[in-house]
Amino acid sequence: MMISIKELKTIEEMEQVQQLEQRVWGIQPIPTHQTLTAIKNGGIIVGAYDDERLIGFSYGFAGVKDGKSYLCSHMLGIDETYRSQQIGERLKFAQREMAIAKGYDLMIWTYDPLETRNGYLNLTKLNGICDTYIENCYGEMQDGFNKGLPSDRFEVHWYLTSDYVTEQQEPQIEQLQALGEIVMDEQGLPKLHIATLEHITAPAYSLPVPKDFQTLKATSQEHAMHWRLATRNVFETMFAANYAAVRIQKNEQWNDYIFVKKETLALGGN
Repeated sequence: MMISIKELKTIEEMEQVQQLEQRVWGIQPIPTHQTLTAIKNGGIIVGAYDDERLIGFSYGFAGVKDGKSYLCSHMLGIDETYRSQQIGERLKFAQREMAIAKGYDLMIWTYDPLETRNGYLNLTKLNGICDTYIENCYGEMQDGFNKGLPSDRFEVHWYLTSDYVTEQQEPQIEQLQALGEIVMDEQGLPKLHIATLEHITAPAYSLPVPKDFQTLKATSQEHAMHWRLATRNVFETMFAANYAAVRIQKNEQWNDYIFVKKETLALGGN
């Protein structure tokens, strides 16, 4: 199987994106007049093809905040039968090259911090970082992935031309201190026991989170809400103390978020 990657620009390609949106999320797709207007004004849509079939895309539009322009990468979708084949990673790196060519040095996007597959791509594979937490970012969402919980999100910052990204630098994460531990309750389901959120001064910290949040959510909405609110407290505390989430470490039964002081990362003065 040979997957090709290219920038999407035509009406026909925008219609293919619509069809893939419906397959991936089962939602009303973005109108083609909107996506076409975005790409004519600094936006970028990258597509992954298996022969002539679009099987993945990443869509971003131009953004500006506090006088700083960036590419807001709004959607990344992969056909279910093509997941776990590094296609998302390839799409993001292609998007990065195109963004730099258009003059961007920063890309931002959001994801649910409890969806650790996305976190592993965004932080561990791409060297994105997060120090911004948005409570209930999109309001009460009704799709299968998000229904029933506040739509809290991490805002990832990808410093496209920084040494941290271009050299794929490893953050200094020796001597990790655990912020909490997973304990099993009387139902045999995981809950987060927070050790302490006081005197946060160590070089690096870890926080365990469920490995498969969707399965936990399907088993118990109550436990899913526990994890949303308990981790919200930890994440906001860490970001307020000038730490950034920089890695997800995979373990057999859960995954760990890794935090370091943002000032230790070579982000190019940002």
